[in-house]
Amino acid sequence: MAGQAELTVPEKATDNGRDAAGALVPRLEIRNLRRAFDGRAVVDDVSLRIMPGQVTCLLGPSGCGKSTTLRMIAGVEMQDSGEIHVDGRLICDTVVRVPPERRHIGLMFQDFALFPHLSVAENVAFGLKGSRAEKRARVAQLLGEVGLSRFIDAYPHELSGGEQQRVALSRALAPRPGIMLMDEPFSGLDNRLRDGIRDLTLDMLKKEGTAVLLVTHEPEEAMRMADEIALMRDGRIVQQGAPYNIYNAPVDKDAVSFFSDINVIKGKVQGALTDTPFGQFLAPGVPDGQEVEIVIRPQHLKIDFDRGGRGPDPTPQDGVPARGVVERARFMGSESLVEFRMDFDGSILKVTVPNVFLPSPGKALWLTIRRDRCFVFPVED
Repeated sequence: MAGQAELTVPEKATDNGRDAAGALVPRLEIRNLRRAFDGRAVVDDVSLRIMPGQVTCLLGPSGCGKSTTLRMIAGVEMQDSGEIHVDGRLICDTVVRVPPERRHIGLMFQDFALFPHLSVAENVAFGLKGSRAEKRARVAQLLGEVGLSRFIDAYPHELSGGEQQRVALSRALAPRPGIMLMDEPFSGLDNRLRDGIRDLTLDMLKKEGTAVLLVTHEPEEAMRMADEIALMRDGRIVQQGAPYNIYNAPVDKDAVSFFSDINVIKGKVQGALTDTPFGQFLAPGVPDGQEVEIVIRPQHLKIDFDRGGRGPDPTPQDGVPARGVVERARFMGSESLVEFRMDFDGSILKVTVPNVFLPSPGKALWLTIRRDRCFVFPVED
């Protein structure tokens, strides 16, 4: 932006990572970032704080503003408003701007972007300063940690995709950046390699004490790698917290469905209760007459094989049994997915069952529902 002052960010704000009052300083903090294109807000009032050694995942569907947020932090895209701080120091707002090459921020993208005309050692050493011997020692150390010492003088085209990704990781870590930005870095790998590369990457980043902001649209990847997840939708962060909390206390129906398949049962509130074929559900704070959606994941529906007087009554937690007829059943590897057409309204409910369970279409069975695993959300107008 014309007229901006260019600054150089110091590598550390303080010697011990604390401010003058003794409080820990975030390695990366973004405040109220906003970016619009053609009048449409792509990133809208996004704020994050990431501490040294912390992995935060920006999770959301394609087009929600994740990559644009990363580009603004890296300095290759300018925000319309908001601030970016590194180690407690302002590096970018609408007046001052530290150039991208002086932000001490590492970058990893889906495209490994290795230089084909440079050897592995030369690729890893590309951003390093110091003597030739110092660079070579750092390169040898990193390649040893990722198990690629024997390829130090090879060229990228001689490596597999997984090996190229490990070289890209080594290159990103070589200058010891305090912050690492990662944009879908593992999506180009096949499933056989992905888990191992992710675990290796996480171990190395933690060892270096790097603050990491990882962008992904895959919930499983976020759950596997992140200390904290920021769930993003339509340019805004709609929920933020530890993976366990995001999964088990979702803010709305869309947040539940982003992590797994869901079943939805509709009802209407009367006296803070909602009547359903599975019994009554509490809807505290919801006014009478308000329609609600009761959301439950397939793994929390249970097939009650003892109905018809052949077994004990269900517990209050399991609610009242409801009858359904099997529409289809499929084996999914570690579990089976069974779809039922329910007697009470003809809707389809999905149930997952461990191992192999493939009842024939048309078979009638009874289902119970885990009340403590249900989420009740008011239906928005």
